[in-house]
Amino acid sequence: MDPADLSNQLARIAARQEEQDHRMDQISLALQTLLNRSNTGTTNPPDPVLPRVSSVSPERHRLSMKAPLRYDGTPSLCRGFLTQLEILFENNPGSCMSDKAKVGYLINHLTEKALLWATPLWENKKPIIYDYEGFTSELKRTFDPSRRATNAGRSLFHIKQGNRRVSDYAIEFKTLTSEVLWPNDVLTLAFTEGLNEAFMFELAPLKLPENLDHLIDFCIAMDDQIRERRHPRDRPRRVLPPLPLLPRHTSTSGNPENAKTDMPVVEPMQIGKTGISEAERAHRREKGLCFYCAGADHFRLQCPQRPRVSRGRVANRVKEQPIPRLSVLCMPPLWIVKKKKSRILVPISLTWEGVHLKTEAFLDSGASGNFMDKYFAAKNLLPLVLKEKPLMVEAIDGKPLSCPHITHDTVDVCMKTGVLHHETIRFQIIESPSCPVVLGFPWLTEHNPVIDWVQRDIKCWGPSCQSNCLGRVNVIGSLNIATAPPLSTEVPDCYLALKEVFSKARTEVLPPHRPYDCAIDLLPGTMPPRGHVYPLSQKENDIMEEYIRENLERGFIRRSSSPAGAGFFFVSKKEGDLRPCIDYRGLNRITIRNAYPIPLITELFD
Repeated sequence: MDPADLSNQLARIAARQEEQDHRMDQISLALQTLLNRSNTGTTNPPDPVLPRVSSVSPERHRLSMKAPLRYDGTPSLCRGFLTQLEILFENNPGSCMSDKAKVGYLINHLTEKALLWATPLWENKKPIIYDYEGFTSELKRTFDPSRRATNAGRSLFHIKQGNRRVSDYAIEFKTLTSEVLWPNDVLTLAFTEGLNEAFMFELAPLKLPENLDHLIDFCIAMDDQIRERRHPRDRPRRVLPPLPLLPRHTSTSGNPENAKTDMPVVEPMQIGKTGISEAERAHRREKGLCFYCAGADHFRLQCPQRPRVSRGRVANRVKEQPIPRLSVLCMPPLWIVKKKKSRILVPISLTWEGVHLKTEAFLDSGASGNFMDKYFAAKNLLPLVLKEKPLMVEAIDGKPLSCPHITHDTVDVCMKTGVLHHETIRFQIIESPSCPVVLGFPWLTEHNPVIDWVQRDIKCWGPSCQSNCLGRVNVIGSLNIATAPPLSTEVPDCYLALKEVFSKARTEVLPPHRPYDCAIDLLPGTMPPRGHVYPLSQKENDIMEEYIRENLERGFIRRSSSPAGAGFFFVSKKEGDLRPCIDYRGLNRITIRNAYPIPLITELFD
């Protein structure tokens, strides 16, 4: 037998077997319904004979539904299995089944772990098998105990759009919202919080719908338009007519130079045409088109239809009519380096309309202007001003950047560099997420700072800044302070009886041991903490080592290998010395206080 015929025959047998199983399930449901009706002890009175109605009621067709797949106890499939059973019971002709029959039908579709769980309940005739709702609740509690609403609510404020489409993000968001019962305002807030930052920048000036469904539809449509604008359709190319073939003139003298002079040099785009109009030139500049052929994928310097002329002719043409240059941003290799060690970042403070912002500026001598990232400006609500004429931005190789035109500037901003340097500056808006603020060559030439390239810092400012940018420093004149007389080290006569108290030698010896011991009791279940390590300078570290050496020699402290300890740091004195301090706060928190009664001062005098 042909293997193909054998596989087809086996497929037909499997289909028939599945159909027979479905019919057996329907028959079992019908038989169970009849048994339930026959077991009822009460007989209902016959229905009164009603007159026949001439109108014919429309015939109701019931859906033929397959039995659900058997459930093996997988938690993620429990909810779907019970949903399929509910749909089957509601749309089945024998929908008046008893709870026990429904439980029996459910158990008949269990396998593996789920069947092992339900078998003892049915065999022992537990009361739960007579309550279908209670049985399904216990089944969900056993095999699907997850807190869906809590998990979904937590996920709603953590999911982000990222680089996905808004439609993909909305599908995940709507799936989670079906698990919670939150109001519309909270859901709209959660949805907007997860949107991409760049997409929110596009939505900032727009009025958004208040309803969640309308908001999602609006964002999806907006996202599709933005993505279509980023990838414009191919513009139809203008087909130029073929150039006429010029006859080759030959010189009678046989001189090749005369032959070259007889042949005119014609530029294809200038036959019978003096140039493009100002309106067309403005249109091509705004759309970023080629000034020669109006193409969209290149500029005039790379135009394939532009005639190639000799260097001498180009030089003569440049001398006759200079070409105006727009502002060009040169992108040095340092621009693409991610590490801050390869850049000079200067801390600055920006102030406008009562708003204060601290950030860092990148010093770039290859940039032909002062620039700011448009997303940085939008995030900090910095007002922008539309330029009268957009400027073209090119890289160092002459190719356009991702944002080829500069169309906006910031308002005048007060910038503070360092402590005393103030100025008013205006930035041009570009796309620069890695360096939000760039101070270019014009700023460096204006202030002429002295830069330490090794330390990556500005050491001093140029001569013009002394009178324009730097604030005045008030100089305080010298003061004559009388020198205090040296303090006497002698003990006054009235304290000679207590001279031993002022002895420094006695402070270097511990007091003698006593017959009693003052214990330090800790709270039950606690251990001495490990001390915090404080950073010390080289001077403080030397003083600490000297302090430890002296106290070891005196016997005040001893060496220990215990993991517990206390932090050690210094506090400056008024005289300029350093006073060592030991941090026992962690130990004090777990120490049992000795609350003994303290006598009053008056009682001690009495």
